[in-house]
Amino acid sequence: MSPIPNARVLFNFHPESYPIPGETTVYDTTKTIDLQSVPLNGGFLIKTLVLSIDPFLRYRMNRGADDRVGGFQIGAPLDGFGIGVVLRSETPEVQVGEYVYGITIIFQEYTVYPALDQLQILKKHPELPLSAYLGAAGMTGQTAYLGWKAYADAKPGEVAFVTTGAGAVGSIVIQLAKQAGMKVIASAGSEAKVEFMRSLGADVAFNYKTTDTRAILEKEGPINVFWDHIGGEITDAGIEYAAEGARILKFPLISLKSLHIHGIFVPPLLQIPGYRDEFYEVMPRKLVSGEIKHVEDLTTGLDQVGEVMLAVLKGTNKGKAVVVVAEE
Repeated sequence: MSPIPNARVLFNFHPESYPIPGETTVYDTTKTIDLQSVPLNGGFLIKTLVLSIDPFLRYRMNRGADDRVGGFQIGAPLDGFGIGVVLRSETPEVQVGEYVYGITIIFQEYTVYPALDQLQILKKHPELPLSAYLGAAGMTGQTAYLGWKAYADAKPGEVAFVTTGAGAVGSIVIQLAKQAGMKVIASAGSEAKVEFMRSLGADVAFNYKTTDTRAILEKEGPINVFWDHIGGEITDAGIEYAAEGARILKFPLISLKSLHIHGIFVPPLLQIPGYRDEFYEVMPRKLVSGEIKHVEDLTTGLDQVGEVMLAVLKGTNKGKAVVVVAEE
């Protein structure tokens, strides 16, 4: 077989604000690959199928990004959460035709990996699309489901306040809170998103850009569980109207009240015995049955990564943003 193009998305420079598609990130088609003869050296070759586009990618573009999250290197391809299918393998635990997924999928069409390392074999539910495993059945769902399980300590009749309630994580949290028998207050930044939150079961849904958050919380609170994605004045309001013993999930803030504050970081939660297995047993089933609803915003083409990333950062996407690189 002759070499074929192996398109990729390169990081070009550190942006000061929003990344500029075609400048901050560059779609490059100069590389080629021979799928039959490229050396594996004990590793395996994958075809990239879907990529998750998350706000966190912007943080990794900063100069001096925390080593724990791996800042992008100028001139090198982006990498992040994605899924690929194995085309060839010399790795005993990786079989041709299996799906691999994880946070180190390189943003290019074909890649040879020396070992699984941080990647995993994905056991896909037959009734779920692969894209769901980048959202509600993947890291997004793990953030909501495992964070809620570990820290919310939800009780029927209590009150939850969810900011960015129309987002990929917040929309799942609203549903988990309702299934726990809670009253749910939820905020977002547009009327369309307010209607979406109502459709998920939020008892009180409002547009924080046009409505006084403190007035809502004073009337509908006090808050027992505060799941916050924002910070700033809205977070201050949430703490002000928190009940004694309230649980705050997301930002590590300080208050004179006795509060339980937890930052949600998925990797340690997956190490808690039983948590990973429970998530993959429960969440795909809830998604297939419709018990948990989720919305995806799918865009086709690796060359669209820059545009989709900008949409995510500006909040104009209409669900969990996923780039479909290729069909199987």
